[in-house]
Amino acid sequence: MASTGNEGATRPHIFIQTNSKQSIGAIVSAYSMKRNSKHADKFDVTVMQQEDYPFFSKRDGQTYMRHGVKRTWLENDLQSFTLTRFLPPQLMGYQGRALVVDPDVFAVQDVWELLSRDMQGKAIMCRGSKFKNGAFASSVMLLDCAKLKHWDVEKSFNELFEGNRDYHNWISLLMEDRNTIGTFEDEWNDFDKLTPKTKMIHNTRRRTQPWKTGLKVDYTPTEFVPVIGWIMRMRRKFFGEHALLGRYARHPDRNQEYFFFGLLKEAYEKGLITDAQIKEAMARNFIRHDSYEVMKSVPPLNTLKIAA
Repeated sequence: MASTGNEGATRPHIFIQTNSKQSIGAIVSAYSMKRNSKHADKFDVTVMQQEDYPFFSKRDGQTYMRHGVKRTWLENDLQSFTLTRFLPPQLMGYQGRALVVDPDVFAVQDVWELLSRDMQGKAIMCRGSKFKNGAFASSVMLLDCAKLKHWDVEKSFNELFEGNRDYHNWISLLMEDRNTIGTFEDEWNDFDKLTPKTKMIHNTRRRTQPWKTGLKVDYTPTEFVPVIGWIMRMRRKFFGEHALLGRYARHPDRNQEYFFFGLLKEAYEKGLITDAQIKEAMARNFIRHDSYEVMKSVPPLNTLKIAA
């Protein structure tokens, strides 16, 4: 088996980043990591709640730069958790190995294969860049924490509002030494694609996240794309952050809906998610209001046919 790169008794650790809006997804994600691993006893899983770090809320309503566009930091945005992905090295005492994932990332196969792989001396491994500017997908990162002692999230977060860094450059790892970043197969962060090759599926298209169908859109769309970005900025300026965005649509791949709700159903039956949590999430429009009905109707996960 490949070396984990950890020293001493430090166990590999998976961190699921989230906020209250995506907390059900985060619990399901954590469950999937253990459920689908034959080595579940060899690693730990922690859900990181963005609201537990008050330095984020102190900047609510203040402006920062994102891809050269001025934005307002909103605590109630669907993705206010994103910068917690840089916390694991600090939480690990800058020791050992950590895997950090978004709350809409779910293990389909054994995550230990990734946790235990040879990082070949790199500090970070993630999905390779598909953008001309070299931006990486940091939504799933394998981290050698000892090599990331320069990561200080609170300090870096404050720099956003002091004009000393751009959110896009930070989140896309463009501020890191390129030589310290390695890449893994796309299947470990498979964007909205569920096939026999998928290792971890990422429901990255927010409008079709399976647990949000029918609810009003509560995220802020990307604004750096020419023409569309200008339209989105004008919409936000004159009508409000989430005005005129419509509702979440049903996911076009029924198997991805079945996969999420199959995991949710199992986690619920095992007592990992309670009725109180589900009912509160529905009442606050964090998950679709027919979640119980969907759970009842989904086929068992072991019967799910995943197309190639």
